[in-house]
This record gives sequence, C-alpha cells and structure tokens, in this order.
Amino acid sequence: MRRTLISLFSGAGGLDLGLEAAGFDARVCVEMDSTCVRTLRHNREWPVIDRDIHTVPSQEILDTAGLKVGEADLLCGGPPCQPFSKSAYWARGDTKRLDDPRASTLGEYMRVLEDTLPKAFLLENVYGLTYEGKDEGMTFLRDALKGINERTGASYTFRFEVLNAAKYGVPQIRERVFLIGSREGVEFEFPRPRFADPEKDADQHSIFDLEPFRTAWDAIGDLEDIDHGDSLKVTGKWAPLLPSIPEGQNYLWHTERGGGEPIFKWRSRYWSMLLKLAKDRPSWTVQAQPGSAIGPFHWQNRRLSARELCRIQTFPDDFEIQGGITGVQRQLGNAVPSAMAEVLGLAIRSQVFGDVVDEAPSLIPPKRETPAPEPVERIPDGFLESIEWGSFNRETAEVS
Repeated sequence: MRRTLISLFSGAGGLDLGLEAAGFDARVCVEMDSTCVRTLRHNREWPVIDRDIHTVPSQEILDTAGLKVGEADLLCGGPPCQPFSKSAYWARGDTKRLDDPRASTLGEYMRVLEDTLPKAFLLENVYGLTYEGKDEGMTFLRDALKGINERTGASYTFRFEVLNAAKYGVPQIRERVFLIGSREGVEFEFPRPRFADPEKDADQHSIFDLEPFRTAWDAIGDLEDIDHGDSLKVTGKWAPLLPSIPEGQNYLWHTERGGGEPIFKWRSRYWSMLLKLAKDRPSWTVQAQPGSAIGPFHWQNRRLSARELCRIQTFPDDFEIQGGITGVQRQLGNAVPSAMAEVLGLAIRSQVFGDVVDEAPSLIPPKRETPAPEPVERIPDGFLESIEWGSFNRETAEVS
C-alpha cells in the first residue's frame, strides 16, 4: 500500500525522493524557487504549486492533492530557516532568530499542519534550531502543536533528534535535526544508526556490529573515467594550491601545524577552504553557495560534477537537476540526502501505520574496493611570489 504525502518547501526533491523510495507518493509539492520547480517538473509528475507558501491557502494544497482534511498520511518539509543556521552565527554573532522575518516559514509549516491534519509529519531543519539556551524555535513548535491539539482535538506529539546522515548509509557527513510526530500520539523512536566511523567508533563498531561509513569512493568511484573538460576547473587566487594538498586535508595543510608550507595562519579561514575529498572517507557536507576556494573538491583537483553531487546526496540516478552548475550546487546543497529520508520514511510507515516494510533502504550506495590516494604535487614555482597578499602578511601568515 502506497501512502500519501504533502510536501512543503520541496526544493529539488531530496526528502520527497527518499520518501518515494519508502512507499510515499507526493500528491502535491509547494516550492517557489523557479529552478527547483523546473527540476521537479522535469523528473516527476508531482503537482507543483510554484508560489511563496505565505500566499498559498491550505485548501488549495488539499484540492491540488485530491485530499480532504485528515486524509493525508504524511506532511513533510524543511522550512528554510537561515536565522538558526551556523553560518548566521559565523557572519553576525548572535542572531534575531524568531524575530527575523525569515523564521516565519516555521509558522507557515504549522499553519498547513493545522489546516490539513495529516496522520504524521516530518520536519527537517538546521542543527541550530536545537542550540542549548537558544531554543526559541523548538519552544515555538511545541507551543504551536499544543494550540493545534486544543483547537482541533488532535493528539499530536513529536520527538526530535540531531542525525548525522553518514551513520545511516549516506556517503556524507551532514548533521540536521529531524522532528517526527503522530496525530494519534504515537511516540516515534528514531532508527538506530547502522554505520559507524571504523576509526573513531571502533568499540561501538565491535559491540553493535555496525558497518563502516559509506565513502566518497563508494558514491562516485564508478564515475572516475568521465571526461569533464574544463567545465569543472577550479579558479581563483588559491586554485594552484589544491594539487599540493593531500586527500582529506584542507588549507590547514599549509599552516605551521600542517605538513606543507606555512602559508596560512592556523584556523584563520573557513574550515572548508581548499577541502579535498578522501576516497576512503565520507564526503563533507555539500555546500549550497561555495566560494571559489570552498570545497569539498574532487581528489582530481576539480569541482564535483552534477552527477557526483547527486550521488553524494543519494539522489536516484535517473534524477536530473536542472540549471547551470551554480544552480545545481545550490539545489543539492540545500537538499536532504534521499537515503536519509528513505530510512526515516520506512520507520514512519512501520511505527505510525503498522505497515510491513523492507528495512533495507534502496538508495544507500554499494561498497566498492578503494584504490590508493592520488599523489600530492609540489606548489607551482613562483606561485607564492605571484600572490597579491593584500591584508594577509606573508611573513607571519596572519591577517593584519
């Protein structure tokens, strides 16, 4: 039996594709970004309402889905909440959070929840939503759900966890918070991890017999021989340094504590600057808006292709992201890894609906034999002398 799904803030469809694999059919998607809408319509026949959710009545969502109040099995969505993100703290210190107009997306999600009364809901968001002492977002959601129950007679409860996608078979280190709730008050139990870091979690690995993390090579190793030409060439001031950085390292390699040249001061840049994938490790988090020097980069010293980014995000191979490389990166960087959504979707079907499901997710990449790391090259002759250092002091490797 296929279950019905209402999708809000659908983006490029990462959540919806994983839930599709878990047995849910998207009866309607709400997404205002025109490039994301092109991607959804190019790949699936899901009805898409392509407007700002603030302007979309809940009844229109139900009518488009062909559902009545209370009939939807699952409401899902990842409201874009920049005020709660780590980058907001990096850029501005503390943030206005709920007072920021961009936080109103949480209220819109709860408005549709109340108006449609699905049997279950899934909400994905950034880790910052749960920061200790700064949990206004979580308090808002609890209070909103309490009000919905009082006004409608429902018995919604929810639980939340911060999950690292790599622990569930995604070949990427990516931490996000997931909230899952039931209209009938079923206390959802998050599935336990099935994968672990074979180095850091050695004891846990032996006790629970977890599989080692899926790696970047597992995800994209079979795409190694594709000729990308110059379309993925790394450009910018620091691009010539990339071949001199070993797999799995970043700009810190070229500091006084690294193994290269003391070009940069320790921890003076974004951690993802000149960050290179390692074949035998999961990818680091795919960025939505990387700068010219921000990775992760391929071990062949280039940017990742659209197909490689899709693989790392565990999108199905038949799914094609529309737009140029910048638009593709943005859509995939903002997406939920589909295999993560599939794992949660299967657990929702089993626990909330009592369905008999196959607990082996289909979107986790197969294990591949990993080859040796790529050789490291020397810094090009004359490169350091050619750099215009600006406010960066070459002698002390400090920003003045």
